[in-house]
Amino acid sequence: MKAETIFDTGQMLLIDKPLEWTSFDVVRKVRYLTKTKKVGHAGTLDPLATGMLIVCTGKYTKKINEYMAQEKEYTGSITLGSSTPTYDLESEPENFQPYEHITAQQLQQAAQSFTGDILQIPPIHSAIKKEGKRVYEMARAGKEVKLEPRPVTISEFEITEIAMPVVHFRVVCSTGTYIRSLANDFGKMLRVGGHLSKLCRTRIGNFLLKDAYSIEGIEELVKNYKTQL
Repeated sequence: MKAETIFDTGQMLLIDKPLEWTSFDVVRKVRYLTKTKKVGHAGTLDPLATGMLIVCTGKYTKKINEYMAQEKEYTGSITLGSSTPTYDLESEPENFQPYEHITAQQLQQAAQSFTGDILQIPPIHSAIKKEGKRVYEMARAGKEVKLEPRPVTISEFEITEIAMPVVHFRVVCSTGTYIRSLANDFGKMLRVGGHLSKLCRTRIGNFLLKDAYSIEGIEELVKNYKTQL
């Protein structure tokens, strides 16, 4: 059996997305390695995020929506005292505010207020489509973009470490949740501004990051398939 046939039949690959790679960069890499045209991922990670990306090949691409619908878990950090247009470090921090007065109790209370079923406005610098166009394209063109709040569920929002102005966290949430928006809203609630400064997806459903392949691991996996031919 040829390696191409194995991947055409269908494989689900757990991949640890490297920093600064887009999710499509990973898809393109898998497509190149496996020589399989039908490759897709189950849930975008921003370029500055790392962690779990589920990539499906061949007939397994039909399962993408099933994987996307599963609960997600993230770890990361929010930097308080400034905001950014993209809600993360893809743009420069601005609107600097003093943050020294913020207490640990205030941080815990703010995190608790976002736990449960909430309405969240996605970032205007996102791949959501409006009027047939990606909203980030409209935002970059200087057009006014207005997005409606969407229902999401945040099961857990835990503050794991405080090193002001950086607040480390762990979040368990439903599909469709934007952690960038959560970081921005968290800063707003504290009235000092905030942006996402680090993010790693550690789990999708029952699939754990510790079981994911690095890019080098995927290269080795495909190479091993080929040696079995």
